[in-house]
This record gives sequence, C-alpha cells and structure tokens, in this order.
Amino acid sequence: MCKREIAKKIEAYDTIIIHRHVRPDPDALGSQAGLAEIIKATFPDKEVRMVGDADPSLEFLTVMDEVDDATYKEALVIVCDTANKARVDDQRYKQGKELIKIDHHPNVDEYGDIQWVDTDSSSTCEMIYEFYLSMKDNGYKLTEAAARLIYAGIVGDTGRFLYPSTTARTLEFAADLVQYPFNRPELYDGMYNTQLNVARLKGYILQNFTVSASGSCTVKLTKEIMEQYDVTVLETSQLVSMLGDIEGILAWAFFVEEDDLIRVRMRSKGPVVNSIAALHDGGGHPMAAGASAKSWEETEQIAEELEKACLEFR
Repeated sequence: MCKREIAKKIEAYDTIIIHRHVRPDPDALGSQAGLAEIIKATFPDKEVRMVGDADPSLEFLTVMDEVDDATYKEALVIVCDTANKARVDDQRYKQGKELIKIDHHPNVDEYGDIQWVDTDSSSTCEMIYEFYLSMKDNGYKLTEAAARLIYAGIVGDTGRFLYPSTTARTLEFAADLVQYPFNRPELYDGMYNTQLNVARLKGYILQNFTVSASGSCTVKLTKEIMEQYDVTVLETSQLVSMLGDIEGILAWAFFVEEDDLIRVRMRSKGPVVNSIAALHDGGGHPMAAGASAKSWEETEQIAEELEKACLEFR
C-alpha cells in the first residue's frame, strides 16, 4: 500500500527533491540517485533534484545538484536511508510541501507524511528496486544508470552479500540488476580500490589493535595519526569492516577524531550495537551503527558498554 501511495505523490508533483543522510555510503547515494533516475526516466517533464554535501571518494557514483530555497516551496521531498532527522543531509528537507521517508533502518524518528520503513530489507536500494517492480506495470522505467546505482547500494550494504541481511530476495534482485550492461568491474574498482595512504593506515591498525577476552575491540584514530598517514575522516569509513575477519573479535568500534567531536563507527558479529549508539547521539542496525562522542572520556564509556554487550552475548 505504501508503495502505491508514494507513486501517487510522485505522479502528483512537478518538482521532487531527494535527500539522504550525512556522510553518505553507496546505499545512501544509490537509493537517492537510483530513485531519481527512475523518476526522470518515467516522467521526463518533472524536475528531479538531489541534494547533500559532496564526497569526492563517491563521485564516481553520482553528483549532487544545486537547489535554491525557493524550489522547495511546491516540491515533494523524499528522504532515503535516514532513520534520524538530525542525520538528514541538508535540513531544508522540512521546507517541502510534502515529505516521504524511505528507509531500512529501525524507525528511530517518525517523520514524513508517508513513511515506508522495512527493516527486513538488506538496504534502502533493495526497497527502491522493490518499488520499481511494483510499479513497472504502471509504466515506471528502470535505466542502466538506475540499475548500476541500485546494485552498488545493495552490494555496499550487504558487504558484497556476506552479511546476514542478505536474503534470497536480495540475491534475486541482484541477479535482475546485473542483466543491465553497466560495467561491474569498474563499479567494484570505484567501491573497493584502496589508496596507498589508506592501505598504510590499515597496516598501522593491524599492528596496534587489541582484543579483550570478551571479544570487544576498539581502534583510536586521532587527528595526529590521520595526519601522519595523510588520511581524511571520510576515507576512514573504508576501514571499518577490516576487523570482521579476525578470529576472536565479536564487536568493534572505531573512534575517529574530528574538529568538534569524535565519530564512532561500530560493527558486530552478534552483540547488539545500535542500542549503544542510541545512548550517544546515534543509531543504525543491530550489528552496524554509528554515534558521536564529545570527548575521549566518552569513548572509554562506549568501550565499556561494548565490552558489556560482548560479555552478555557470550
């Protein structure tokens, strides 16, 4: 029912502005831009725009548009892949005439005139493809560009189909999408090629991480360390999953120092981590979440909470 209601709103508006979360990943960009491509192909006379801060490392996927404030006045706004209102990139999303939320995270903040939240989906991109399938008999079109973007988001949020969130439906959708003739090796290169500076920082992390008896692990990346390896805060997002293959680690957290806070990225192979993130201005999935700490003392508290979660899981 939700998908039909969303389609009716898309069909009713001449201007549609699509948002996603801050510090985007392939699922955020893929769902945002994939949906934009579907709408533009189906309704070429509509004005469809995407907004959000640029991430140079992901511009091989898509590039954002410039949108002035006046454009929002009569626009339909759609926010993809964002559970928390505070994490919507570009807070002008509130200025549209109507608002739709499409997301696969737990429904932390209820916002929007229509909310389509499906925590059983591997990714918001999987939901966008599901939306297309439900509407294709009504004339909705999926282009090669849309297929590439949606596939990228599914691959990214499933860890190349390794995560438990990958279902038979996920694989069926991926099989559909690869029938479009986009360049998969080139896409994988963009998503997974590692720059030398990032590779060297990986080496530092592998030489310096420790694992507690319970299986919790933390990594501290200060400004000084990132400057030493010439790695930006954005580039550190490529490192978060690297500890998942190491024997004995159940859950881990990266603490990345920014100018005004410490970014916390958590992953798990069992213990629930999004409940910890929720205590520290964050959220996410049970086994993949993000948060913010105001001080290194707060990161020590998070480390203790992570240790407790691992002990309880064992």
